[in-house]
Amino acid sequence: MHKPLLMGIAITLSATLLFANGVVETQSNTDSDTSKSITVYAHDSFCSDWGPGPELVKAFEDKTGIQVDLVSAGSTGEMISRLAIEKDNPQADVIVGISDDMAPLAYQADILSSYHSPTLSSLDPSFLFDPLDRLIPFEYSNYGFVYDSEKISEDQLPKSLQDLTKPQYKDKVILIDPRTSSAGLGLLIWTIEVYGEDGYLTWWKAMKENALTIAGSWSSAYGAFTEGEAPMVISYTTSPVYHVINENTTRYRALIFDEGHATTIEALGLSKTCHDRASSEAFIEFVLNDAQLKVAVNDASYPVNNKTPLPDAYKWAPKPKKLSIDGNVINKKLNSWLDAWTKAMTE
Repeated sequence: MHKPLLMGIAITLSATLLFANGVVETQSNTDSDTSKSITVYAHDSFCSDWGPGPELVKAFEDKTGIQVDLVSAGSTGEMISRLAIEKDNPQADVIVGISDDMAPLAYQADILSSYHSPTLSSLDPSFLFDPLDRLIPFEYSNYGFVYDSEKISEDQLPKSLQDLTKPQYKDKVILIDPRTSSAGLGLLIWTIEVYGEDGYLTWWKAMKENALTIAGSWSSAYGAFTEGEAPMVISYTTSPVYHVINENTTRYRALIFDEGHATTIEALGLSKTCHDRASSEAFIEFVLNDAQLKVAVNDASYPVNNKTPLPDAYKWAPKPKKLSIDGNVINKKLNSWLDAWTKAMTE
């Protein structure tokens, strides 16, 4: 799930937000019935050449004959703001990629319509975070540390976040800035879940001295990790799946801490101004059923549909105890948490 879900942390619904650089990608199929078409907004990484979007859209068009305009609408926050601005001139039918911690912003913007999908009974109930079914989960992962088993032995592994602050791990961990990366923000929230608002900065201050570096993005951090600069990096507990499937190696593995891990859930839903509800619902059902495995493998995440058969590679993506903070609390306090983090890390 290596994607910028929360890029641009201090997000508002201001009409001054710039989204003109969003790229519109349309998957065409000459055999499709062009009398039916829908527009799908998704965050950038979903729509990218390496993301699941283009291939998923083509498969949906081939199966249903419904044309899809896949619109790359920026980060999740930018996408929500864009939809709010477009309420009087609606464009999107389906919205893909709103995470559970960003959901309160979407509810506040009033851009979603409830959809009681017949597939809900097949989804893991612990991930159904919206009682009104405006947002339906389609994938999830947990933030966690990945380690290089060729650089650090099993008997040397940390067993908790607190262990990482010990002198023996100095310069052996790569962190990520929570102001510029969803993975970094996930770690920040994870530390608040474990230590509370009164204790999380103590951990960060200790790691400021112990970590090799605090990178600006997941890609730069993970790249430094795989290049051997440090044997541990903050990422996702599902990250090893990528290496097993694409590189046929189990060298990179996830650390699982008994205290639990922060969870990130990605969801999709119907726009409140959806112009073709039947076709849009068909797209959602396709994502929740036919496309579950493809999306999960592509994003190195877990599918939420319990009926999805998983390849053996997922044996290397252990499921930890899940921790969570109410999305409304995150929405209310995020800026103050980040301000306090910035002060603590720069003083």
